[in-house]
Amino acid sequence: MNFELFIAKRIIGNKAYKSSVSAPIIKIGIAAIAIGIIVMLIAIATGLGLQQKIRDKVVAFNGHIEITNYDTNASDESQVPITLNQDFYPEFNSVEGVKHIQGVASKFAVIRTETDFEGVVIKGVGSDYNWEYFKEFLVDGRLPDFSQKRNEEILISSYLANRLGFKVGDKFQTLFGENLDKMPRIINYKIVGIYSSGFQELDEKFCLADLRHIQRLNKWGKDEIGSFEVFINDFSELQTISEHVYLETSSDLNARPVNRKYYTVFQWIKIFDSNTSIIIAIMIIVAGINMITALLVLILERTNMIGVLKALGSSNWTIRKVFLYNASYLIGLGLFWGNLIGLSLLFAQKYFKLFPLNPDTYYVSEAPVYISLDYILILNIGTFVACLLMLLIPSIIISKISPVKAIRFD
Repeated sequence: MNFELFIAKRIIGNKAYKSSVSAPIIKIGIAAIAIGIIVMLIAIATGLGLQQKIRDKVVAFNGHIEITNYDTNASDESQVPITLNQDFYPEFNSVEGVKHIQGVASKFAVIRTETDFEGVVIKGVGSDYNWEYFKEFLVDGRLPDFSQKRNEEILISSYLANRLGFKVGDKFQTLFGENLDKMPRIINYKIVGIYSSGFQELDEKFCLADLRHIQRLNKWGKDEIGSFEVFINDFSELQTISEHVYLETSSDLNARPVNRKYYTVFQWIKIFDSNTSIIIAIMIIVAGINMITALLVLILERTNMIGVLKALGSSNWTIRKVFLYNASYLIGLGLFWGNLIGLSLLFAQKYFKLFPLNPDTYYVSEAPVYISLDYILILNIGTFVACLLMLLIPSIIISKISPVKAIRFD
């Protein structure tokens, strides 16, 4: 019996591509799986890439969790100071998953030139500030150094530099006003670096300068800041870590995760998950339907062979396994070529930036890709299993074939 089944497998495998009827259909089935896996890989890689890039841009300006005083201030300006003398500073050891914590303060200001002016938020940062994200954003000059004595170095965005005609090395006046009854105080900042995050809503607003200037302008002590920014290791644990951070701070402090502060942005990027899921479902269904068609044609062309195998005593399930085995081989071919082409496109985009995007719409200048072995394996295994399960239904037709009629079938 095993010999007959071996011959059947060889017959199906060798003649499928030679048959004038089945060969084109089988090639279409393989192509459908290959195209499906290409589209799914691109959808997942770009969806996750966009989510991570946009998320990182927002986190760069805020941290993953912001610890502030409880007050009614909903603006970006720090008004009520917080002391640095906290149990969780400078190391937040009581909560697992926290990577870094830093103290910052912000103040509204007006940049004045001979011909123009612009309202901005000066974000004061100190020697504990994590410049990891802004190293990637830096497009000209260098990052400020606030580890020594107080200085007037400042980092501005390329948006503001282009708008006001600034370049690295230029100096400008910045006016800080408390109220209309008093003359504004002036600081002459020197541009040492220009950054571009691609997130215009933030770039047009924030400049990074020495925290000690904000403390002096607000008449705060050296140990007072506007808020703490907490960075964590795993963004997927944000909600859990945020709750633990909140419990570990005093009752007069609030811990707010970044996805609540920028709720609209994070709701928007969550839509990518739904879109990706829909694309995957459609591609698997299309690939499955094409493979079902190919299998039905194979069964129809091999009706005589099915009758002979049944006459020799083969069971329906044994014969079905022959066709499913060959279908598995065809699915594997489609997955191989799909992965080869899809991953080649993704790596080309990652290293050569072939496909640009409009930063005003997507907050990035090129389509970012995130490549991980985890989702590649899950996607391939899931597609293979889903297509194979879909093929179980048409293979039931084999059990309906009568050996006598099948042998006479032409």
